[in-house]
Amino acid sequence: MIRPYVLAETNWDHLKDEQFELAVLPWGATEAHNYHLPYGTDNYQAEHMVEYAAGQSWNKGKKVIVLPTIPYGVNTGQTDIYLDMNLNPSTQLAILKDLVTVLNRQGIYKLLLFNGHGGNNFKPIVRELGLLFPKMFISFCFFPPMLDKTAYFKEKGDHADEMETSLMLYLRPDLVLSKEKWGKGASKQFRIMAFNEGWAWAERQWSKVSNDTGIGNPEFATKEKGERFFKDVCTKLDELFCSICDADITDLYE
Repeated sequence: MIRPYVLAETNWDHLKDEQFELAVLPWGATEAHNYHLPYGTDNYQAEHMVEYAAGQSWNKGKKVIVLPTIPYGVNTGQTDIYLDMNLNPSTQLAILKDLVTVLNRQGIYKLLLFNGHGGNNFKPIVRELGLLFPKMFISFCFFPPMLDKTAYFKEKGDHADEMETSLMLYLRPDLVLSKEKWGKGASKQFRIMAFNEGWAWAERQWSKVSNDTGIGNPEFATKEKGERFFKDVCTKLDELFCSICDADITDLYE
C-alpha cells in the first residue's frame, strides 16, 4: 500500500490537497560496517525507523511527511577505506539550505533531521540555518543515545557492533553475511586519555583503530534484540513527532 506520509511513495493526487506540519529528513552514510554488514546500514536503519514511527504518528492524525533519505555522510576519517563516501559538513549545509528553502517557501516550518550516522554533526549547521530561516523550527536527533543500550545488548560499541548487527538481522537479514564472516570489532583507543574520557575530541583515523572497520563485538547479536530495540526507539520517535507537530513554535518554553 502507498504510505501517504512517505514522500517518495505518495503522489500529486494526494499532495495537492494536503498540508503537513512536520517534515522529517533521515540522513545516513555509505561506509564499511565490519565485514558482514552492508555499506548502506546507516541508511536502512534510519529510513525504517522514521517511516515506522511516522506511520504511528499519522494514524494519530499528525501531519508528518518523511523526506527521502540522504545516503551520504561525513566520513573524513575514512578516506583510505575503499568506497567509503564522504560529504563535507559544508556540503551538508549547502544541501540543507536548498531543502529548507523549499519547506520555508511552502509553509512547512518544522523540520527534524534524523541522524543515522555518528560522523554527522548537525548542531553548528542547525545554528546557521536558524539565522537564515527565522520562521523555521529545525531540530535533530540521533537514535543510539535514545535508550540505555545496556538494557538490550551485552557488548559495548559504536559501529557495526551488537546493536547495529541486531538491527540489521531484524530489518534486512538478507544483507547480513553468515556469522563466520563477522569480525570481532576490536578497536584501539587514543594514547591521550582526555580523548577517551570524552571531554576532549579528535577525529579517529578509522583504519588505524580497527582492522575490520567495526568498533564493538557483534558476537551476541540476534534478530530478537534488534526487533525489541527498534520498536522501543520508534515508540519514542513517535512521541517526538507528535510533540513537534502539536508544538506552537512561537511559545516553546515554560
